Amino acid sequence: MKVIAMIPARYSASRFPGKLMKDLGGKPVIVRTYEATLQTNLFDEVYVVTDSDIIFKTMENANGKVIMSQTAHECGSDRIAEAVENIEADIVINVQGDEPFIDAISLSKLIEVFKVDVKKEIDLASLKVHITNKEDIENPNNVKVITDVNNLAIYFSRSVIPFQRDTDVVVKYYKHKGVYAFRKQALLDFYKTPITPLEAAEKIEAIRYQEIGKKIKMVETAIEAIGIDTPEDLEKAKQYLKNV
Repeated sequence: MKVIAMIPARYSASRFPGKLMKDLGGKPVIVRTYEATLQTNLFDEVYVVTDSDIIFKTMENANGKVIMSQTAHECGSDRIAEAVENIEADIVINVQGDEPFIDAISLSKLIEVFKVDVKKEIDLASLKVHITNKEDIENPNNVKVITDVNNLAIYFSRSVIPFQRDTDVVVKYYKHKGVYAFRKQALLDFYKTPITPLEAAEKIEAIRYQEIGKKIKMVETAIEAIGIDTPEDLEKAKQYLKNV
């Protein structure tokens, strides 16, 4: 089973433009992420896929494997799918370019899902985190996920799911982390399918996979990786790097 990692890297992020090229301990964030992904030793190959000449040249100068997107893409899955179409791989892991401190334990759990799936019934695996804070549960920026008894995703939503009608019932809430492991064919099927109605309503790409019949296995993790979405996050990352 050949497992590769793809790191989608857009230059123009709405909240923090150019964040992947910001300095983090003497190296750009994207280079830190690439090197950390390599160092997990979980992958046969690691690639950065980008729409940016600046990021492309930076990765080349760092001796990294990098692919330039040929068309504009609305989401990470589309960017990765275009890049892997002609690459030999069984499983493709989407690693977030703005999370330079890789959670290797959770990534290995995602890969394990496919190792034990001898009938090849699972199309994707992804991560969920238990949340208890009311503000986090109600925040529409946090995508929530509900699963069946086998931890297969039932639905993803920006709304609070499930709705707790009976206050005597204990309800656990889970936030979806946007780290995916795909069978290559599932990724290509997604790429060839136009945006689906519920995906368009919620602006959650995971829903498109469900709307076209793909099975998503959710894996619980307690690890919240440090993501860089704001200048303040970058300062926290710099401080964290000094202490590791």
